[in-house]
Amino acid sequence: MVQHINRSVFSPADLDQLAADLNRDGICIIRGLFDRALIDEWKVAFDALFAERQQRPGGIAPRGTARGYITLPWVAPFANPAVFANPTILDVLNRVFYQEYKLVQLAADIPMQGSEYQQIHRDFRPLFTDHIVTPLYALAVNFPLVEVNANNGPFEMARGTHVMPRDEALIKIRAGEIAMEQFYLQPGDVMVRSPLALHRGTPNYTPHPRPMIVMGYVMHWLHTHKVDLTLEESYYNQLAPQLQQLLRCQTVNQLSAQATETYTNFEY
Repeated sequence: MVQHINRSVFSPADLDQLAADLNRDGICIIRGLFDRALIDEWKVAFDALFAERQQRPGGIAPRGTARGYITLPWVAPFANPAVFANPTILDVLNRVFYQEYKLVQLAADIPMQGSEYQQIHRDFRPLFTDHIVTPLYALAVNFPLVEVNANNGPFEMARGTHVMPRDEALIKIRAGEIAMEQFYLQPGDVMVRSPLALHRGTPNYTPHPRPMIVMGYVMHWLHTHKVDLTLEESYYNQLAPQLQQLLRCQTVNQLSAQATETYTNFEY
């Protein structure tokens, strides 16, 4: 397993700026965080997993026409503390989460050739009402396994809409007051975003799937019945206590070889 991560130094000022971007815009980009060798290793493993899941009934959750979602098994190379507990990522999260938080999701979003624009949506509801600003209580950390460009289904989001009532934000988007912005990424780049910001998937016009990894982190009190992490006991027991504390998971003697996807209701 490749454990190496890019050793580019992010200063406290850099991390403060990333956190400020995230609070203000609902998104920040950490450029070149992961080493290309790590991404290449994940891509090889993902391609084999995707091919197998395509042959299994229920192996891929539908996300619209020619678009799927896969929960990644907690095995090498995906079970890598250098990724899910990456110090730079956690340094950003520590600046915007003011209580303990948990990793609850490790998955991939995959638009394929023939995919279409999704409806503009949120992944979570506000905590109370749309007219009370919801603090950052859940975050998605995304990184691609291939270059993301205009042709292969870039993520599209309206900045700042995570702190706006949904209907008001949609009016501003339709009027052109707030742009739906596409985010292009290189392998190794990491995107941290609020799932409350209005966003959508876009079409992949290429013959190649565009896998985007998603790691979901939430405040410790948030109930997350739609997603889960399942680890083998032998793996979990050898983790350092701080890593065990980071994960919200169930443990089993052996991972199932026939897992199916149940997370299909994801738009709000």
